[in-house]
Amino acid sequence: MSLLARLAPHLPYVRRYARALTGDQTTGDQYVRVSLEALAAGERALDAALTPRVALYQVFHAIWCSTGARLEAGGDDGSGVDDAGRRLMRIAPRSRQAFLLTALEGFTPSEAAQILDVDFAQVEQLIAAAQAEIDAELATDVLIIEDEPVIAADIEALVTELGHTVVDIAATRTEAVDAVSRKTPGLVLADIQLADGSSGIDAVKDILARNDVPVIFITAFPERLLTGERPEPTFLITKPFQPETVKAAIGQALFFHPRNTRRAA
Repeated sequence: MSLLARLAPHLPYVRRYARALTGDQTTGDQYVRVSLEALAAGERALDAALTPRVALYQVFHAIWCSTGARLEAGGDDGSGVDDAGRRLMRIAPRSRQAFLLTALEGFTPSEAAQILDVDFAQVEQLIAAAQAEIDAELATDVLIIEDEPVIAADIEALVTELGHTVVDIAATRTEAVDAVSRKTPGLVLADIQLADGSSGIDAVKDILARNDVPVIFITAFPERLLTGERPEPTFLITKPFQPETVKAAIGQALFFHPRNTRRAA
């Protein structure tokens, strides 16, 4: 199989990453093209120990670093950059890379460490720094839909630790809808199976019919959402959950949701 054939499925994604990194599609594409040219000319080689996608991003970053590129290139004047892009440009450069690789591109922290040629601990620190900047900028009101008091308390503690405010905890579909009628939240964290047998899925549908708000499902029954039907939830966390997983999902949900683009200008 030719080099291009091996890399073709991954090119749209590395282009997406390059655009988010630079704030400009033209600039991003230039770096992708240079990376491919270096591979074709034999000046760079894919690491055979890595998957093709990880190896491609690794080469991209090697080219990036060798040119002394500035991450602000293309986005300084704000032209052609959406509001999420402007928020990205305010995150420290190395933290921005680690955040994008894991949050936008879906790499694990271990894979991000390989791509950036740093150790695992450093990647975790960079991601945490990015999350802290995001949480500080996008602090919001949160509705928790959860019928187990202990779990609800754990989630409330995580949300509060991130600087957000829990405006209500609902144990049923009716309580959730009533809570939103009193105060519109900026984020919803929802279980699926609720106290009275009602569905958190239905509660979220009711909420989204009237409010454009990011939603994270936290459930022991992920198969009820991963049915192959569309739309499926972007953020789905399986119980029992890891606190850091929930924190990361909150930052990502708030950062990339269209509702928050109006706040970044």
